[in-house]
Amino acid sequence: MKEKLLNFLHGLISYDYILFGASFTVFILFIILALLLRKRLVFAILFFFLGFGVLLLGPTLGYVQIHKYLFKNSVKITSLKKLNFVKAVVVKGTITNESRFVLRECKVTAEIHKVSKNEYKNYILRLKPFIKRSIVIKDILKGDQKEFKIIIEPFKYPNDYNLSVEAFCK
Repeated sequence: MKEKLLNFLHGLISYDYILFGASFTVFILFIILALLLRKRLVFAILFFFLGFGVLLLGPTLGYVQIHKYLFKNSVKITSLKKLNFVKAVVVKGTITNESRFVLRECKVTAEIHKVSKNEYKNYILRLKPFIKRSIVIKDILKGDQKEFKIIIEPFKYPNDYNLSVEAFCK
């Protein structure tokens, strides 16, 4: 857990610090407004909850949206082969840098999910993949494409499955 937290902190960029600081400043301003309007109870409670909403949702949603915009990429699966003699699946694909920056490092993750006939169960099964493999691709220039290959082994699941591939870049 400590290692994950340190990796997250080392991966922050200056835009993240600006976002966190602005969210905290807006939180403080809403709390001060709630204190100043304490005689008007409805407004005080409204600003109090708005302040905590900004404190909790602002950094979380802002972080996701900033990184989605700054490090935009697309992943395309070009081939998927289930090997018979070796219990493995080979996924080949390409990753394209669609941002205005050079992507220093991209973690490409392939996840395999079980499939059910029940659509609600499928939604739950998508949340917890039973096999997950990742590779790291370095230095993708602006507008450039790089090919990748992920080998998922051991793979002994005989039934139907779905495979999804996504990339997280910085």
